[in-house]
Amino acid sequence: MIETPFSKFINTLSQNFVPVVNAQFSKKDYAPIDLSLDNPSLKVIDVSSSAAFDIYINEYLKTRNALVAFGGYNEKRGIYNRSEHFNQQDPETERNIHLGLDVWCDAGTDVLAPLEGKVHSFKNNQNFGDYGPTIILEHTIQSITFYTLYGHLSEKSIEDLTIGQSFKKGEVIAQLGSAEVNGDYAPHLHFQIIKDIEDKKGDYPGVSNKIDLDFYLENCPDPNLLLKI
Repeated sequence: MIETPFSKFINTLSQNFVPVVNAQFSKKDYAPIDLSLDNPSLKVIDVSSSAAFDIYINEYLKTRNALVAFGGYNEKRGIYNRSEHFNQQDPETERNIHLGLDVWCDAGTDVLAPLEGKVHSFKNNQNFGDYGPTIILEHTIQSITFYTLYGHLSEKSIEDLTIGQSFKKGEVIAQLGSAEVNGDYAPHLHFQIIKDIEDKKGDYPGVSNKIDLDFYLENCPDPNLLLKI
């Protein structure tokens, strides 16, 4: 993990576990999950099928007596090979290294603001394998402005939003979407912290290639520095 002044700042924003989904879930309800190319158990399931992946996630949670699976930051994955949105012929430019933290739980689960903020932008990113409905919040703390992205939401989550709308820490901002609307994934939240949003609105790369990885890891530090799951 790249340690930078910004990542150190993010780490100071919380001392203990900060929920980003359903406030009823406690830290002990979470289990870490490996979805990297190095996980041999993924070789026996059809990772191109959201239904098969959903079954895999649910069985994983049952065997660990957990309600939520989490992980994926700076993780090289094979799941993106199914989508032309990510897949490239050149392995150097293929986008398959995950830049956010995924939180896997049921569709309809409440998504919470982990920090006070306001709506910067939102969009339904409808490419196959993309975020689906997405919200970006803007935060200014200690005179530092940065952003958090919430992907794979329900369509209803962005229906009545307005730019500049404020949310308090812990307030419900959205619900998780089903595979039919979330880019065709098993239900989960993609949560990402972004230092410089550049000129993006309602979207920001959540998966990197090898060439650009150092930039994105510096611009998008590990979300668990804040959440402390």
